[in-house]
Amino acid sequence: MADKRQNRGADPRDEDFFGPGSEEVLRAAMDDYCWLLSRGYAQSSSLKIVGDHFSLHGRQRLAIMRGGCSIQQALARKKKRFTLEQCRGRAIAIDGYNTLITIEAALAGAFIFSGRDGCYRDLAGLHGTYRIVAQTEPAAKLIGNYLCEYGAGPVTWYIDRPISNSGRLKVLLANISDQNGWGWNFVVENNPDKALMVTNEIVASSDSGILDACGNWVNLARLIVSSYVPDARVIDMGFFSSTEPR
Repeated sequence: MADKRQNRGADPRDEDFFGPGSEEVLRAAMDDYCWLLSRGYAQSSSLKIVGDHFSLHGRQRLAIMRGGCSIQQALARKKKRFTLEQCRGRAIAIDGYNTLITIEAALAGAFIFSGRDGCYRDLAGLHGTYRIVAQTEPAAKLIGNYLCEYGAGPVTWYIDRPISNSGRLKVLLANISDQNGWGWNFVVENNPDKALMVTNEIVASSDSGILDACGNWVNLARLIVSSYVPDARVIDMGFFSSTEPR
């Protein structure tokens, strides 16, 4: 069946999984999951142990997996994290789908999860196809305005070529850039994650693999959502005591 969604909204089941009363269980599960990761246990086995113990649904397990990390990873990521003030006059490399979809989801009222490294993440899945929705253009404009406000740039968007509609997204973003005089650049390739892992630019992403491998990064999606989406439905998974929210 064709994907006819017009919004990046919440899965209808998420009201049960992440509604009132769920946060305490999710935090407890996250505590145990991160404890295991910090002691060298594999991600898959750790998630199964914790998920089974707390009788978590698949989407709850996905939220734990995406938001969790070891204390070693959290500390390493923190050392490389730039503030927006530090990005002034610096080149920014945006992990396109990763950053855009999180902001789209927040604007659409989907649940957003604040992970142990301070990043905001969503539960949206691409499954090989990206659909431009009602929130796409507003989300892109928030990104552009925010980076412009802090004098960050030049800005390069990294977009996955294998994802369907990548060309359409590039055209939309390029038009927005031209209309606002932002001068965005674009890299559309088969595996932009590899490029983001080795670039000298400041990376805007919440992808765990990229954050662990890249040089410096900025918590762009969280900064934008927390600044411009006051009614965002954020589930706080808790921070490690030695890290700050931003």
